[in-house]
Amino acid sequence: MFALRPTLLALLLTSAAVFVACGDDDDATLEATATNSSATPAVTDAAPTPGTSGPPSEFSIQTYAVPDGSRPHDVAPAADGGVWYAAQRRAALGWLDPATGEVREIPLGEGSAPHGVIVGPGGDAWVTDGGLNAIVRVDAGTDAVSVFPLPAERPNADLNTAAFDGRGRIWFTGQNGIYGVYDPETEEMQVFDAPRGAGPYGIAATPDGDIYFASLAGNYVGKVDLDSGAATVLEPPTPGQGARRVWSDSLGRIWVSEWDAGQVALYDPATGAWQEWPLPGPGPQAYAVYVDDRDLVWLSDFGGNTLVLFEPDSKRFTTLELPSTPSEVRQLLGRPGELWAPASAVDQLIVVRY
Repeated sequence: MFALRPTLLALLLTSAAVFVACGDDDDATLEATATNSSATPAVTDAAPTPGTSGPPSEFSIQTYAVPDGSRPHDVAPAADGGVWYAAQRRAALGWLDPATGEVREIPLGEGSAPHGVIVGPGGDAWVTDGGLNAIVRVDAGTDAVSVFPLPAERPNADLNTAAFDGRGRIWFTGQNGIYGVYDPETEEMQVFDAPRGAGPYGIAATPDGDIYFASLAGNYVGKVDLDSGAATVLEPPTPGQGARRVWSDSLGRIWVSEWDAGQVALYDPATGAWQEWPLPGPGPQAYAVYVDDRDLVWLSDFGGNTLVLFEPDSKRFTTLELPSTPSEVRQLLGRPGELWAPASAVDQLIVVRY
């Protein structure tokens, strides 16, 4: 048994307007000794968008340890209230119960190296596994593992991330120059050559079920034609920006984390217009991007070892210092009132409650 102890931290926050640098194991059971606390950030007033509850004014951070050597890469809140995470260095998919701290691991097979995990329409966990060169499904009720390999002529794709389109198909990216789609109903898989070769990384669906992906090495965002599979290249304004991950807001606009430029970008499909904003602080590296249910934009900044909140209406940044240095938060996901992040450098999952 692992004895795990969460650390609950209250963080003083600043905004950009007044920015201040601020093998298998047994299940684990948490010793529930955390104390709740919160902090109010120093932010400037901004009118909320009509119909929203406005930006959060208080935040708390809680960390959960996962088994040593997990190197958690991606996380996905589960339908049962738990949280899935890709235990990349333990060839497993992990599941955390935030209420008790219980951790269980599901081995994915010899050679597995899971990168991304998402929850599908039926509640099952779907994994992009670079080691197996396959899409993997883990049944949410039974933990049964199903492996769907890429075609033999597509070896070493370096699978990255996945997203479901509006037709119930799962699209995925591979950094070695591919993207593809798997249909769980027909069991058909198609793999396509990406524009400009190597680089496809983050991928996301809009509320209408359209698919966009980012190419880190290719420095573009791709829009996928769901019928033909062809990808249209969309060019951000900054050359060589290193588009790493993408996410859609409720209006179907695409937010992009620009790794090399240290910026967050917005693409509006309705107008074709782009906007970009540099993250606060010296030397930012925008890794992940996620848009929550309030249409607030969250990013992880490797350069600042922070989580960053961007409010589109006020164009205001708020930074949250991470509990460990470095933390190496590689991906973000959430549910109402919670932002979840994997701290791969310290074998922790982090939740920001707001």
